[in-house]
Amino acid sequence: MRSARFRRTRRVSAVALVSALTLSALAACGTSSSDNGDGASEGSGSSDPSAPLDPKTKVTITIDCMPPTAKAAELKEWKQDVAEFNKTYPNVTIEGRSTPGQCLEPPRFTAMLKAKSQPDVFYTYFTDLPQVLDHDGAEDITAYVNGKSVPALKDIDPNILGSLKQDGKLYGLPTSNYTMGLLINRKLFQQAGLDPDAPPRTWAEVRTAAKKIAGLGDGIAGFGEYSAGNTGGWHFTAHMYSIGGDIVDASGKRATFNDELGKQVAENLHAMCWEDDSMGKTQLLKWGDLQKQIATDKLGMFLAAPDDIAYMVQQLGAKYENFGMGPIPGEKATLAGGNSYMIKKGISPDKIKAAVAWLNFKNLTVGKGQFDWARAKADGLPVGVPQPNFWLNESKKKDDAARAEHATMPVENFRAFMETPVAGKAEPPKAQEVYKVLDNVMSGLLTNENADTDKLLNTAESQVNQILAGQ
Repeated sequence: MRSARFRRTRRVSAVALVSALTLSALAACGTSSSDNGDGASEGSGSSDPSAPLDPKTKVTITIDCMPPTAKAAELKEWKQDVAEFNKTYPNVTIEGRSTPGQCLEPPRFTAMLKAKSQPDVFYTYFTDLPQVLDHDGAEDITAYVNGKSVPALKDIDPNILGSLKQDGKLYGLPTSNYTMGLLINRKLFQQAGLDPDAPPRTWAEVRTAAKKIAGLGDGIAGFGEYSAGNTGGWHFTAHMYSIGGDIVDASGKRATFNDELGKQVAENLHAMCWEDDSMGKTQLLKWGDLQKQIATDKLGMFLAAPDDIAYMVQQLGAKYENFGMGPIPGEKATLAGGNSYMIKKGISPDKIKAAVAWLNFKNLTVGKGQFDWARAKADGLPVGVPQPNFWLNESKKKDDAARAEHATMPVENFRAFMETPVAGKAEPPKAQEVYKVLDNVMSGLLTNENADTDKLLNTAESQVNQILAGQ
């Protein structure tokens, strides 16, 4: 759900796909697919999928989501990475495809899968796996991914890899991940007499803090929530997870949110909105609205992924030092998600190996590609946001140290979030359809002082059960 912002829930309207942009014409970006001058030929690699890519193998691969021209620094780094990659694999031509705005949005993605027009290496959200497999769109790369092709494989969080598996088979490699926490405006916390280094840890504490912040007046809300564009249902899910609840049962066939925990979430939000008057006058908010409010010192806190901070600084002109994060209140579990690349079903083994080699270099090597924090700092990109971070063991130690060394923001503001990790929990099946229904619960609670909580949950339960049953 951007960076991670709502990559996980596809919030942006359709954007026309730009025709493929070929980088091979650039000197830094590899060789032509017709002749490389050393006698190598297309498809000359080993047929053993477990063997790494032979550097002499000549192949061309198309790759989704090359940074657009508008993201000059990111595009420069992409080109540098292609050039560096080609030092090891001089006969692999990388053809990048770029889309303006959001890299992925629902209509384009679904149409692409139906037409089987996806690039050789295509970008997905963790929740896309069922849809991709329904369209027979991704290659099983289990045999291609091992300690030789991806040396840091043992240090990738197995829960993250598990999001890209079905029936024990691996269908993608991660590029980023996120877990939700409580994002706060440090300035408003201080003005309200609250400690910005100790964000609320329970929902009761959130309610108390929200009242104090709203008491500052001048149209300031203490706590904010979404209730439109599927984002309300997304956050209702996060609330449920935070106190130990769930949205569906283990079978994925029955809704489970219409219980005491679901009522607790609903009644608490309704009370904050109507009894405490701490959630602001404007509701039916969606992704982007709360970010604007907190960036302009009109909101004290809301649930978010860490990369929202970079977005607000880069896009909204906010200052890093104005924000902090703590773990999600309740701390039973937090909603987790992320992004990956999958490899198109039916391409040649050599192309699959080249794709894995590229993804390993660009996204899965500490100190290289997206984890080259020294370069990111030099290019004016954010360094120090605590995610993506799917590393364990020595890789985590090295990456954490490099982030801290090259940080462009006060990382101590995120200490509470980093030092209190909360177990991540995946989104429910048919997430977007479920979230659309749960939007009605959130909007009902936040726009109607006399909302019937039981009726809202009963209606939503019936509708979600129909969705899960495939009706």
